[in-house]
Amino acid sequence: MAAVVLVPLLTTAIGGFKSLGDLRVNPFGLPTTWEWANYWDILSSRRYWQMLGNSLFIATLTVALTLAAASMAAFTLAHIKFFGASFLMNYFLVGLMFPIATAILPLFIRIRDLGLLDSYLGVVLPQVAFGLGMSILLLRNFFKNVPSELFEAAFVDGSGYIRFFWYVTLPLSRPILATVGIVAFVNSWNNYIMPLIILNSQDKFPWPLGIMIYQGEFSTNWQLVLAFITLTILPTIIVFFAAQKHIVAGLTAGAVKG
Repeated sequence: MAAVVLVPLLTTAIGGFKSLGDLRVNPFGLPTTWEWANYWDILSSRRYWQMLGNSLFIATLTVALTLAAASMAAFTLAHIKFFGASFLMNYFLVGLMFPIATAILPLFIRIRDLGLLDSYLGVVLPQVAFGLGMSILLLRNFFKNVPSELFEAAFVDGSGYIRFFWYVTLPLSRPILATVGIVAFVNSWNNYIMPLIILNSQDKFPWPLGIMIYQGEFSTNWQLVLAFITLTILPTIIVFFAAQKHIVAGLTAGAVKG
């Protein structure tokens, strides 16, 4: 299982060290000559760091808004009984059935009407909206497992729902918040279609659109594409390993009772 994941990653990383001719003749083996200049040319390019910064800003804003909206909605659906709660939860879950590509035309029209074309918010807000279904589902299931004794003790001390949410629920929910945050970050980091449709200015392009730099009318510099992809997936790998313990704890929370 590990080899299935690692082989494409290593092939991509090693392919970035080859020349275009070597890559065509020997796509899976070691380079005949290690072309370190492929990586150095990208790392020394101002445009690469600009696109990386754009991706980081878009992904960070997406994570912040997703966590804020999903945590409040999930807490309400988990602990507050009101008319239409089940319908509202099912409404959010219906969003899991529709990928963002199916709504791209009405979404583009709505963003245009709101004046958000060629802006970061025009990319961020749809990403947040389409990520709410899964985020609310994960957070709601976790919040429902918070011991009821904590509620009773907090309410006896005069705490309301807002204070309990802020001072008790969120500190106890760091594993699941990390899980939801990582999922939102990776989805935003790798999103290609939304920036392609919404953004027009090259100085606002995130890294997925940067691959087009190495594509010409008649040929593509595949060795530079592979080097570029390798350098741009490293941040997500680093973030995953940094939060790995919280991610596993969040995904397994509530799986076993007793």
